[in-house]
Amino acid sequence: MYEGESIQTIDSTQALFLPIGASVSLLVMFFFFDSVQVVFTICTAVLATIAFAFLLLPMCQYLTRPCSPQNKISFGCCGRFTAAELLSFSLSVMLVLIWVLTGHWLLMDALAMGLCVAMIAFVRLPSLKVSCLLLSGLLIYDVFWVFFSAYIFNSNVMVKVATQPADNPLDVLSRKLHLGPNVGRDVPRLSLPGKLVFPSSTGSHFSMLGIGDIVMPGLLLCFVLRYDNYKKQASGDSCGASGPANISGRMQKVSYFHCTLIGYFVGLLTATVASRIHRAAQPALLYLVPFTLLPLLTMAYLKGDLRRMWSEPFHSKSSSSRFLEV
Repeated sequence: MYEGESIQTIDSTQALFLPIGASVSLLVMFFFFDSVQVVFTICTAVLATIAFAFLLLPMCQYLTRPCSPQNKISFGCCGRFTAAELLSFSLSVMLVLIWVLTGHWLLMDALAMGLCVAMIAFVRLPSLKVSCLLLSGLLIYDVFWVFFSAYIFNSNVMVKVATQPADNPLDVLSRKLHLGPNVGRDVPRLSLPGKLVFPSSTGSHFSMLGIGDIVMPGLLLCFVLRYDNYKKQASGDSCGASGPANISGRMQKVSYFHCTLIGYFVGLLTATVASRIHRAAQPALLYLVPFTLLPLLTMAYLKGDLRRMWSEPFHSKSSSSRFLEV
């Protein structure tokens, strides 16, 4: 459970402008990557450190509970932290440093997963309308920059930005400070953790999945899971009221979460097959959005929940903190 004030809820305006902001950021990285790569790498490393510390915190709380009180230790102007928070942050810093020194893809994937979990934990979609606006806009964004950007910029902008490695900050620092040819020069260039990479069976190449292809459907999954819990509690309060009479009991038992989750895996499988068939990069949201939204909208219509889900179903509940937070 997270504090309500730390949660960022996306509204309709933000959902509409997010693809535009993402496009501007993509163009900045495409045209000015050499100029901003070090700053971008450092910012990404800092964000990944914080996100992975958040991911490790429950495990560290479990490990430190038997031997350490939950009293917070003061660090002056930096704030007060528990032993578990200090341990998770220390482990996260260590992981990021090892990644900077080695550039290993497994460590990059771990940091990317930390970013995914943190974004899904602290961002909310309030309604099905906002979900449709956001995912539809990002679908258009993904398709344009993967399939059509080459006709305008003579290069696939999305693929180039996603695959372009950045200079290692240690290498840049050693050159700026003239530390000698053997100091900091043997560190690898870094592939930034804005994606998950999976090596092929032969190890000759990597398949990629952007964290946006995980986070955005993940936000939809969080929304429907909250709605499933909301509906369960509401039906309990109304002594087990059932849905429309023309809907079978088996359909009523199928949750929106499981329907959307199955759609996500089917869409991901379809995107993988399409990538293998065409031997070219595919916009994953082209497959993920239809396979998640269309079954969800259909099921909501059949169950009679579409109108309620469409416009902020949790807004009227003063006791929203009772509902499941993920």
